[in-house]
Amino acid sequence: MSDWEIEGAEGQAILGTAHEPGGNARGVALIAHGFLGYKDYGMFPRLGAVLCENGLIAHRFNFSHSGMTRDTASFERPDLFERDTWRKHQEDLDRVISAVGEGRIAGRSLPLALIGHSRGGVDVLLCAGRRFREGAEPLPAGVVTLAAPDATCLWDENTRREVLERGFAAVRSNRTGQDLRIDAAWLREQMEDPEYHNVLGHVRRIACPLLVIHGEEDPTVPAACGASIASAAGERVRLVLIEGGDHVFNTANPLGEDEPASGQLSAAIAAMGGFVDEVMGR
Repeated sequence: MSDWEIEGAEGQAILGTAHEPGGNARGVALIAHGFLGYKDYGMFPRLGAVLCENGLIAHRFNFSHSGMTRDTASFERPDLFERDTWRKHQEDLDRVISAVGEGRIAGRSLPLALIGHSRGGVDVLLCAGRRFREGAEPLPAGVVTLAAPDATCLWDENTRREVLERGFAAVRSNRTGQDLRIDAAWLREQMEDPEYHNVLGHVRRIACPLLVIHGEEDPTVPAACGASIASAAGERVRLVLIEGGDHVFNTANPLGEDEPASGQLSAAIAAMGGFVDEVMGR
């Protein structure tokens, strides 16, 4: 493994870790974390390691406004977390893809897979949809979502009104005990440009294979969201529902290198491995 850093939205740092196979790689994968997540959380190091074992260069990274640094004990930059938006995430993803394409980080000229968990799953769907619409090279060879919502905002109308009136939404990290804020600009951005944030609309534009993985017992993002994404994708999609799977596929944080994966995470990894073989060849 090796660490890297590139400039992201508003000049803030995108911090990444690369898993590189010893021989010739057959592809490159970008792993996008979800809300309150970060590149070293729970399953992500294991996903990077397994993808590497399967012959891919795997980059897991912190979005520039995740609030996380290389110190995983807390959100050291709650000010960045507060200013985060979907457009900043999309800029970050484009910058990571460009860094790969330009050879600044490993994976130049290799087939590209976009993989995202939860909110990161929405990020990769928006990114892939935009790139296929715009013909922006490199186009992804495959997209994988894990426990992804089917919309950029699942708040009801009353909650949205309250956030706009207050100017922010409050959220607590159970992991660190910190009270954090989401600026109302996050919501206003979506209201001002609903087409840009239309997840299912972007899914319909994705012309590469798509794997949608969701836990059947996800208490955070209902499994119906996975079915909705799959329905929008049509024939290009494979939907895998993990029996007994929760939002993190029953994975502890941290997950030690020598600790076995849960049965649910193992099932998700197996589905992903088969998908990678299909889109990138053995």
